[in-house]
Amino acid sequence: MLNILINAYACSPNWGSEPGMAWNWITNIAKYCKCFVITEGEWRKEIDEALKTHPLRDNITFYYNPVPQEVRDMCWNQGDWRFYYYYRQWQKKTLKIAEQICKEHKIDVIHQLNMVGFREPGLLWKIEGPKYVWGPIGGMENIPTTYLDGAGLKQNLFCRIKNTINSLQYTYQPNVRKAIKRSDALVAAVKGVKDVLEKVYCRESVLINETGCHIDADCPTRKTIDGKQRLDLLWVGRFIYTKRLDLALRTIAEVKNLDVCLHICGTGSEEQVAMYKQLATDLHIEDKCVWHGKVEHSKIQQMMADSDVFFFTSIMEATSTVTLEAISSCLPVLCFDTCGFGPLITEKIGRKVPISNPDKSVRDFAEHIRFFYANRELLNEISKNEFSYRESLSWESKAKQMVDIYNKVLSGQTH
Repeated sequence: MLNILINAYACSPNWGSEPGMAWNWITNIAKYCKCFVITEGEWRKEIDEALKTHPLRDNITFYYNPVPQEVRDMCWNQGDWRFYYYYRQWQKKTLKIAEQICKEHKIDVIHQLNMVGFREPGLLWKIEGPKYVWGPIGGMENIPTTYLDGAGLKQNLFCRIKNTINSLQYTYQPNVRKAIKRSDALVAAVKGVKDVLEKVYCRESVLINETGCHIDADCPTRKTIDGKQRLDLLWVGRFIYTKRLDLALRTIAEVKNLDVCLHICGTGSEEQVAMYKQLATDLHIEDKCVWHGKVEHSKIQQMMADSDVFFFTSIMEATSTVTLEAISSCLPVLCFDTCGFGPLITEKIGRKVPISNPDKSVRDFAEHIRFFYANRELLNEISKNEFSYRESLSWESKAKQMVDIYNKVLSGQTH
């Protein structure tokens, strides 16, 4: 059995997004390998508790490198660039922990797992001896500028500067270049990243989305209720600009003559919450919206089972964990044809609209919702399709792909 040293800053058995992604990768890779995992430790209690009864606990060892709570808050406040300074300091200490692990155990492969964003690839590439795998890598795509109309001067400027910095960083950032050069295999989370790696670095990569579907008998799946009139749409995410909650609200305003309800799970700063609630008021759709706030992962799964459509309006991210969870729950998906999730959504499991501009997108989304509203049997058919489709996107399937990469680099094959 291979010994794999995994660097995963954020890891939790109880949350989605990056923490849940890392947990699922680790616990599925552990079916085939012994995993030595370095993580920050925000969810140490949850991890330790979960491992007590986990069937693969003997194959997983965690090492914790905690940071102050204020740094954790910076991490989850996207746009707080101060976090990267502290993240670099965390990586320096992590390198020392990793070096000690390599002295105590025969490590076959070092795997830089998360954070998924390419900007800070960690420092474990400096360790000589074991093979080095980096990925899935995300974050190299730029925000579509056509969606900055109406963003306001501050947000518009922020996104354009971020696009410029993004391109400069993936081209010239020393640690990024060194990590790519050192890597025996690169894993791209989305096609956009794969294209950049080929164009800028002349490196091949394996395309594996960073998140997967749960094939779990205990996971609730969408209920089909004959004769139900109201169409319940579920929106999940942080209230940041790229999630484009405003497009979801404007779409509901377009179809407010129908019996629809938008369930909004997520939160942001006080200013962001107030802004979006005021927009709902201005659009006269207060009675069409339910604001659930921050919701635990287990409750999100149940809400997916109780909903009719997962409405995902993000214009910029890798493969949304929550989109894969919707597929796992057999919940039809309505989203943009972009990033890592766009190519996954075929007409058999949902509908998607092209990247264009905000006004057209609202009209496109509204058209699909009207169609779903009038064709409930189609939603039931999509749910049935998702039940079989999710196997190919399962965590176990992805773990097997990753272990295959480990074996290939150990046999001398590189990507």
